[in-house]
Order: sequence, then structure tokens, then C-alpha cells
Amino acid sequence: MLAAINNQNPQMRLIRRAAEILKSGGIVIYPTDTVYGMGCDLLNKRGIERIYEIQRRNRKQPLSFICADLKDISRYAKVSDDAYKIMKRLLPGPYTFILEASRFVPKIILPKRQTTGIRIPDNRICQALVAELGSPVISTSVKDGTGELLSDPRVIEELFGKRVDIIIDGGIIAAAPSSVISLLGEGVEVIRAGKGDVSAFL
Repeated sequence: MLAAINNQNPQMRLIRRAAEILKSGGIVIYPTDTVYGMGCDLLNKRGIERIYEIQRRNRKQPLSFICADLKDISRYAKVSDDAYKIMKRLLPGPYTFILEASRFVPKIILPKRQTTGIRIPDNRICQALVAELGSPVISTSVKDGTGELLSDPRVIEELFGKRVDIIIDGGIIAAAPSSVISLLGEGVEVIRAGKGDVSAFL
């Protein structure tokens, strides 16, 4: 099912519908500030299994997820004062932060490592969806068979419409990966320079 939702003023009845699908273990494709993401409720193991299957993803590859706000992040990760200041300055925005996972993060998305990737995208649809669900949403980029990031919801529907439960059409996105920044330990390390400006850390 393709549901068109306004990027600036999301229709809450449609957001609630998508959140209900997530609560029941469903898979949703939704817009972020960088790419279209495929996700499920972080706390639903069956949903996570389905994402690994649909994406044909190696189970040793960790999955990142979206939190509602900084307070939410501190529940799912260990956040130092310095890390908090950096995230407060840059979020919401096109960044994924690598942090030490707390005990609330399901082990299924932490293959061998106790670190996790967390995002708060600057996208109102995405923020409304996570807030309505009340728990974080898994975030994995939607790509075609060649590994190309997909930016058009109509193309996404053709490829994934029969495999996911709902696709949120938030318009065409200029798809580019997020910048990945590690806040583990003392220093700050840029793992990947993407859409978010990382010049302050280089």
C-alpha cells in the first residue's frame, strides 16, 4: 500500500495507521532526510527478521535505528557529556552516531559488537512516526538490485510493494547516505562523510 503523506504537515490519521502496522510487527518504508528507509519496531524481533530477509542482508551487519529525541537516545545508548553536546548541536540532521548500546537494544541487531548506530533525521514524517509508535524504528536504506539508493516512492512501490506492509510517499528525495560519526571512547571519529557536514571533525 502506498500512502501519500505531507512532508511539512503529516496527516496524523495516516501516521497512526503506519504506527499500528509497526506495532503489529509490520514493515514500513518511510522518508528520512537522506534516503528512504525500511524499518520495523526496534522491539519486534519478527519484524527485524523480516528486514534481514527482504534486504537479503548479512546477519553480521548491524542495523541502525531512529530515536524520537536525545532523551530517547540516552535510553538506548551510553552517552557521555561530550557526545551529548555534539549530538545536541547536529540533531535532528543527516547523521548516524555510533554509540555503546544499552541493555534495551535487542541483541539480534548487535552481531558480536555492543555498539549501535542511532539517528534523528530532520524529517517530520519520520519524527511523527517514531513519536506515535513510542519506541525506536529500525532504519536501513532502500536500494535496488544493483545497490543504488532509491529516491522515488513509485519505483520503490514497484520493487517492494508486495514485500512490505506500507510505503509512505513523502515525495522524491535527493538520496545520499548519512554521515557516520563514532562517539565511542574519548575522541570523535568520522567513519563516513555523507550528507551531513563533517568538516568540524576532520
